[in-house]
Amino acid sequence: MPTLVTGTVPADQLALSHTLESLPDLLFEVERIVSSGEDALMPLLWVRGPSRERVEATLEEDPTVDNVELVGDFTDEWLFQMEWIDHVDLLVQMITNSEATVLDAVGQEGQWKLRVLYPERELFSKTHEFCEDHGLDFDVTTIRELEGEPAGRYGLTNDQYEVLAEAARMGYFEVPREVSLEELAEELGVSHQAASERIRRATNALVEDALFVGLNEYDRSEERSTR
Repeated sequence: MPTLVTGTVPADQLALSHTLESLPDLLFEVERIVSSGEDALMPLLWVRGPSRERVEATLEEDPTVDNVELVGDFTDEWLFQMEWIDHVDLLVQMITNSEATVLDAVGQEGQWKLRVLYPERELFSKTHEFCEDHGLDFDVTTIRELEGEPAGRYGLTNDQYEVLAEAARMGYFEVPREVSLEELAEELGVSHQAASERIRRATNALVEDALFVGLNEYDRSEERSTR
């Protein structure tokens, strides 16, 4: 069964540790990552930092990367393509040996936050064993099997999925609202408080699942969507 795994890896065990340490406010968000050989990866990634000039200069000094190329300049964030040539064993293992897809990779504050989709849970076991054998710290936050139910695919409980689906159907999220929380709760046969808590928790679960690292990512996605 397909399995979604989220977790963190120290930057000094993955890539761009020099850049992240030199520019603490810097944020990397990988747009796409492909293998370019057994010892290298070629990611396309968004960068937000103090200035483009400082980012480029620091990347040139970083021993874990090579062939850095600016692809797009959007004033306060930039799209770079580069080769990761050192400390990439874990990602190579995920992509090649475990047939995984790296859905999200965000570098910030000395670590990388990863969200990885494995075709089968047993394939994640290979990554876990690889980390133990090579002394790598892949700190797993969540493991979720993507079952057939929609709730499971989006990180929701069945009750949370039900309340969001019914709320959308009845117009609770419209502006202005077409139904009150009391009416929604009555339709679901639960108390006002239970409906309110389920909506809040379901919304929080969707935000965390979709945006992965919080509001910084949301702000950046919003900016790109308005271009």
